[in-house]
Amino acid sequence: MRMKFNKSSQLLLVSAASFLVAGLMTACSTATLDFVYVSSSLAAGPNSYGEIDVFEINAVSGFMRPIPASPFPSGGRDPVAEAVSSDNATLYVVNQLDNNIVQFLIGSDGKIYPQNTVNTPGIYPLAVAVNGSNLFVVDTFQPLATCSLADPCSGSVAVFPIEPASGTGSTAIPAGALGPPVTNTSNSATYWPLINPNNLSHVMVPTAVNVLHGGAYVYVTAYDSAAVAVSNSGSVNICNLNASAYAGAVGYIFGFSVGSNGALTAIPGSPFAARPGSPSPAESLPCGIASDSSGGHVYVTDYIKGDVLGFSVASGVLTSLGSPFPAGNQPLAITVDPTYSFAYVANSLDGTVSAYSIGSSGALSSIGTYDTGIQPVAIGIDPSASHFVFTANFLGNNVSDFEMSTTAGTLINTQHSPYTSNAQPTAVAAVPNSGGPGAK
Repeated sequence: MRMKFNKSSQLLLVSAASFLVAGLMTACSTATLDFVYVSSSLAAGPNSYGEIDVFEINAVSGFMRPIPASPFPSGGRDPVAEAVSSDNATLYVVNQLDNNIVQFLIGSDGKIYPQNTVNTPGIYPLAVAVNGSNLFVVDTFQPLATCSLADPCSGSVAVFPIEPASGTGSTAIPAGALGPPVTNTSNSATYWPLINPNNLSHVMVPTAVNVLHGGAYVYVTAYDSAAVAVSNSGSVNICNLNASAYAGAVGYIFGFSVGSNGALTAIPGSPFAARPGSPSPAESLPCGIASDSSGGHVYVTDYIKGDVLGFSVASGVLTSLGSPFPAGNQPLAITVDPTYSFAYVANSLDGTVSAYSIGSSGALSSIGTYDTGIQPVAIGIDPSASHFVFTANFLGNNVSDFEMSTTAGTLINTQHSPYTSNAQPTAVAAVPNSGGPGAK
């Protein structure tokens, strides 16, 4: 039987349907917890640029799906690192082969819009971190005429001030733009070399950077390449080789206090041995670094030993917590939950995440190990609820996403994880879905 409706009934049905659609659209919008930005290094975009995949995370299920118009060009070749401004309005992407940092404005819909590009002072940038007013970038080599892949020299760190919004109309500069790099008055240059005063002639190869909560101190992990059989030649992605290639490496953590103008001052005792020993530091290769929300502890992954090194912090000085904490094989990246006392490590060779609870002394206690895609090289936690953990899986060409128990720290795979990304993802960053000030 076919039912018939008069015009009034038809209008009521149309109105009801419109209301239902509007309600569903609103529900879908509010169900997005965060936007996740995943850099993929294999050239695929215009001008052979890398790509930035943008995913939205469902607040209930954790399901990740690409937003419309994703992916976006990274603005350079081989993007290897990302950071987000403190107000979540700006994404910074480091493109290694072009020696640049691209500033993207983040729209309220998660889309990104390139605004400015700056060159890093050194050669082959590899890591980046942000505090409220400064961006810190680590370069593989200092900007010296003698430095090259064939003849490497020690790395360096530079500081860019993050500018507030200024100007109007055609001269307007959005908040988050990077100002000129801060000058190091000791060498009249715009970088701080990573030199071990006890071994001035040794090449120090940087691997990662972390800003302590509050922004007063910044730490750069590195290793002394003097005893390492492999050189930088052919691989500027330092921690991406077989661990046996680094036999004999000795790791360090360079510590700096951050002045009011962003200038760096070496912390007394820096660089600190990653694995203190007597009479000299023990073999190690620090590849990832993170700190807790109190600023009282720093954690470093040791790629060749397969564990995590813990340190307490007092006036910027690092003191070992003692015995290392076991991880998986070739641990690369580490993140610490900003809300709950948990830490997570991406084990690149195993394709796993190691989960830990953090005790009052800073010691890590194992919770469990969870499978990811192939070769996880970056890890992050959603900033809205600190409830989802995700990894970028370099050889898997995908992103794994886990729902975290906020009471136990355990992880379970979200629906359909891992999610396909562009080829060779290298970095992840995320912002809350807060309808920020970005462009539309």
